[in-house]
Amino acid sequence: MTMTPRETILKAFAMQPTERVPVTLFGGGMWSIKDYGTTFEELSTNVDKNVEMCVAEAEKIRSDIVYVGSGFNNFHAIALGRKLGVGVKFREIGAPDMTAHVVSSEEDIAKLDMEDLFRDPVVLSVMDATRKVRQKIGDKYLVTMTCWGPFTLAARFVGEETFMKATFKKPAFVEKMVDFCADLLIKLYEPLVKDGVEALSIADPTASGDLINAKQMARFAVPPLKKLSDWARSKGAHTILHICGNTADRLDLFPQTGCSTIFFDQKVDIAKAREALLGKMSFGGNVAPVHVLLNKTEAEVEAACREVIDVAGKDNRGFILVPGCDIPPTITFENLKKFHDVALNWKY
Repeated sequence: MTMTPRETILKAFAMQPTERVPVTLFGGGMWSIKDYGTTFEELSTNVDKNVEMCVAEAEKIRSDIVYVGSGFNNFHAIALGRKLGVGVKFREIGAPDMTAHVVSSEEDIAKLDMEDLFRDPVVLSVMDATRKVRQKIGDKYLVTMTCWGPFTLAARFVGEETFMKATFKKPAFVEKMVDFCADLLIKLYEPLVKDGVEALSIADPTASGDLINAKQMARFAVPPLKKLSDWARSKGAHTILHICGNTADRLDLFPQTGCSTIFFDQKVDIAKAREALLGKMSFGGNVAPVHVLLNKTEAEVEAACREVIDVAGKDNRGFILVPGCDIPPTITFENLKKFHDVALNWKY
C-alpha cells in the first residue's frame, strides 16, 4: 500500500519508517507565484486565484507539504500596525514588506490589539485560502499556513537592529515582546486548527545562528517557540520550524522547542545534525537553494540530494529532504523536478 504525501510526512514527524524519502520545499511562494504568472499584490485579496495557484502548483511541484501564504508573513505585523502608520510595500519580485516599525517600549506593546488580525483583509484572505486548499487537497498533502516565528515577528515590530541591541540593553522588554508574539500566533492559528489545519509553519530567520548566539537563542527564541508548539500539540497540530544560518553550535536546543521537525540551513553540517537529533526529533535539510538548486545542472542536483540522503536519511527515522531555505523564484523547473524525483523514487 502506497502512503500519500501527507501520510509520509506525518510518519517522518513521528520518526517512524516511510516507504521513500519524505521531501518538501520550505515555503516556495515566490517560485510558485512566478511560475503561475501572478503577483503577491493580486493574490493578497483574490482568494480563489490563491487557491487555484496552490492546488495547481502542488500537483506540479509534488512536495509532501503545501504552504499557503508563503511570502505573506509580514501582514501579521502589518495588521496590528496599520492604525499606527504601518503600510505595505509590494515589490516587482519578492515578498511584500512593511514600511515602518512601531514598537520601542513595553507601553507600545499595550497599544497593539490582537483582534486587528481579523480585521485585516489580507490576513483574512490568506486564512480563507488555507481552509479552501485544505478542503481540496488536504487528504493528499499536508496543508499549512506560513508565519514568522515569535522572535522574528517581534523584531519586525521593533526593527531588527534595534531588537538585536535590546537583547543586551533591554532583555525584559525582549522577553515580553516575544511572549506577546507567541500569543499573537496562537490567536492567528486557533481558528485554522479548529477548522482542521494540521500544522503550523514557522520561519524564524532573525533567530539565525548568524545573528544571535546560543545563549541568546535559549533565552529569547526557545521559550516562545515552546509555548507555541505546546499549544499546537494540545490541539493535535504539528509545528514545522526553519531557522536560517549556522546553528550547529546549539543543536541540543531544537528538541527543547517542542517543534515536530526542524529544517536546517545549508550551513549546518547535516551529519552532526543527524548525530545530535536522531531518535529525538525529526529533522530536514539541507540542499543549498542557490549554490546547488539555482546554479548547478540536473545531474549535479541529483548528486547533491543523494549525498544528503546518504548522510542523514539512511536510518529512515524522521529525515526529510528539504532545501536549506526558501528557494529563489528563478530556479528551473527541471532542477526542482530532479530535487523531488530523487526522494520520490528513493525506496527504503
